[in-house]
Amino acid sequence: MKTSQAGVDLICHWEGFRSAPYRCSGNVWTIGYGSTRLADNSRVTQNTPPVTKDEAMALLQHQLVQYERAVLRLVPVSLTQSQFDALVSFTYNLGSGSLGSSTLRKKLLKGDMEGASKEFPKWSYASGKYIRGLNRRRKDEKNLFLRVDPK
Repeated sequence: MKTSQAGVDLICHWEGFRSAPYRCSGNVWTIGYGSTRLADNSRVTQNTPPVTKDEAMALLQHQLVQYERAVLRLVPVSLTQSQFDALVSFTYNLGSGSLGSSTLRKKLLKGDMEGASKEFPKWSYASGKYIRGLNRRRKDEKNLFLRVDPK
């Protein structure tokens, strides 16, 4: 499975675009659409040169592959495209370790999709601090997760 355009759009919306390196709310150097690594897999630093929107999209697409693989590996159950997209957005933002240790994943593995959807808002914190923007992102991911895909 691959992230759909709706999934990419959700990630881009919530990550926003920044051409120059910045520290995200989790205090990690980031660039473009929330990328923490460059195409050569080196970490973004304060000295990373600015990127264009096209370069940022290429970085996002490059990084998405690892998050798609993580979702498929950690959640080996049948998912709709919308559910997959929501989980990739969640994992892109929080990392595969967070998905792997989450009650969200445990509920997915039990087939409890409704219960899993209620776990998204619980992940609205960065470095132990409640972040309103993360809460809004989690609500959007939850809504995408619950969306019925057209046949």
